[in-house]
Amino acid sequence: MADWQMRTKRPLRGPVREEAGPTLKNYITPAGLQRLKDEHRFLLTRERPAVVEVVAWAASNGDRSENADYLYGKRRLGQIDSRIRFLTKRIDAAVVVDPAAPRSGSAATRAFFGATVTYKDAAGLEHLVSIVGIDEVDLDRGYISWRSPLANALMKASPGDRVNLRAPAKTERLEIIEVEYSPIPMDPFREPLGAQSKMSGSQV
Repeated sequence: MADWQMRTKRPLRGPVREEAGPTLKNYITPAGLQRLKDEHRFLLTRERPAVVEVVAWAASNGDRSENADYLYGKRRLGQIDSRIRFLTKRIDAAVVVDPAAPRSGSAATRAFFGATVTYKDAAGLEHLVSIVGIDEVDLDRGYISWRSPLANALMKASPGDRVNLRAPAKTERLEIIEVEYSPIPMDPFREPLGAQSKMSGSQV
């Protein structure tokens, strides 16, 4: 059978849609989740309505193609909506783990999510890190993601254990000095400078 006859009898099908895989769990501390919720609430109830007002006002001023307020407002609205969708997914997938919650038995001295770990590197220098969610990373404070290579190396380790930190260039040997569980301070959400926000009449 000729190729053209094959194509006639069996038209090309569209791409097969893959079923969505399971949502990855978003391990996070209570304070970290609260920060995401506060940002989500601010965008949804204050900044977005304010930008919508600006866009509506700018649209009423004539030619939209040369209207800087309208063009900027539409672009900003797209950014806000994208961020709201992202935050919604992160909040919906959240699995809250309290670093200060009591742990029993060996779990109290083994490194898991929420642990603060003291370890020595190959040069004998001590480091202090806390294993937190990917939305809570703050390297200046030693807050590392639970999905980072360093956290993967530390996971399930106890004081006295030696673990391997595998990096692209080399593998480094680390010694675990201490594992503890205590509150991990998180900065609260702060309204960004320059953000437009729609205030209620009582807040004017």
